Amino acid sequence: MNPTTLQIVGTVLFGLAVIHTFLVKKFEHIAHQYPEGSIGENFFHFLGEVEAVFGIWAAVFIGFYSFTNGFAIYDENHHVIGGALHYLESLNYTEPAFVFVIMCMAATKPVIHFAKMIIMLFSKILPFPGKMAFYISALIIGPLLGSFITEPAAMTVTALILLENFYEKGMSDKFKYATIGTLFVNISVGGTLSHFAAPPVLMVATKYNWGLGYMLTHFGWKSAIGVVINTLVVGLLFKGELGGKVTETKNEKGEMTPTWWIILIHLLFMGMVVYTAHHMVFFMGLFLFFIGFTTVTQEYQDKLKIKESLLVGFFLAGLVTLGTVQQWWLQEILTKMNSLVLFYGAAALTAITDNAALTYLGSLVDLSESSKYYLVAGAVAGGGLTVIANAPNPAGFGILKASFGEEGISPVKLLLGALGPTIVVLLCLQFLPNL
Repeated sequence: MNPTTLQIVGTVLFGLAVIHTFLVKKFEHIAHQYPEGSIGENFFHFLGEVEAVFGIWAAVFIGFYSFTNGFAIYDENHHVIGGALHYLESLNYTEPAFVFVIMCMAATKPVIHFAKMIIMLFSKILPFPGKMAFYISALIIGPLLGSFITEPAAMTVTALILLENFYEKGMSDKFKYATIGTLFVNISVGGTLSHFAAPPVLMVATKYNWGLGYMLTHFGWKSAIGVVINTLVVGLLFKGELGGKVTETKNEKGEMTPTWWIILIHLLFMGMVVYTAHHMVFFMGLFLFFIGFTTVTQEYQDKLKIKESLLVGFFLAGLVTLGTVQQWWLQEILTKMNSLVLFYGAAALTAITDNAALTYLGSLVDLSESSKYYLVAGAVAGGGLTVIANAPNPAGFGILKASFGEEGISPVKLLLGALGPTIVVLLCLQFLPNL
């Protein structure tokens, strides 16, 4: 390995960003020591936003890049051929933009209403009490829907349903951490029934020539079994807290229930965004039309979650900016692992780097068919261990964090909550046969 100065600095800053994600609670605590609304309070609140962490350190990296290599170097035709600007233009920010758009659309009242109807219908056929049946249905159907509406959308919808029906109902911290850990793991593997929904699969599907049939026979059915096992285990562990019936949300503000045609148009917008997921210029245009539609039908809508979605997009954009310069050491590690070591190594590495970035870097290396499978399987299995492990996790984190109190979500407790479900899906993906 002969890393450049930029690569070394990028890796150091990446490491600092990872450490920063474990210190966000400290910054939130410091923020409360300043007067409300002051610059000090707002500054430390910003440092305490986990979604802002990688964007902050990416900005530091670009600043260093500009200082050492120049901001922009032009040729005689005034084309940018070097410098920090050239580096940024060489990166692909389509995935952060896609997650921003799909999260905004999925977090709308009509989509959540539709998802809740499906989950409620499924819960009625389960042999469990009402509240437990709804909980089990949400943690199974929500993540598996991710294979069709994409993982970011499934995370947003499922997290909002869990927030409304469980997290805001005074559940214990043990329940909350076990649930969010299971949610993150189930979402990470629940999108593998298709080749376009899970970010780590999306990064390699075209190059590996993996279509819908391959994903269903090699990943999908195994992942579905893992999702069911995880959900049943956590549901039975907390059956004492899941007694009673689901409390229907009261419409105290006189808000209108979304009609079938509004729901259908929302789903069509999401379908077109998924279909054009690789074409930012098109799906961003669709998003502008979508904003117009929600404005016209605002009596059936809640306020769009623009800020929350932008923060998640900012997180991913920072990860892309810093993650790209990690190739020098990640590639060296990946090429020296056999298939089984690669499987568990990928799951472990995913805890400290986004799994889509990991599979992308793996796609740059000449791997055997077995190694390709185990790389992606390990990456999706480990996608629930930390907030940064899987692209949709910051969305769920942002939605649920307020219900954990002023201290927010503990990274260590999240890791422990996700550890059991991660082991389950690892075993399913390793030992269950391909169809």
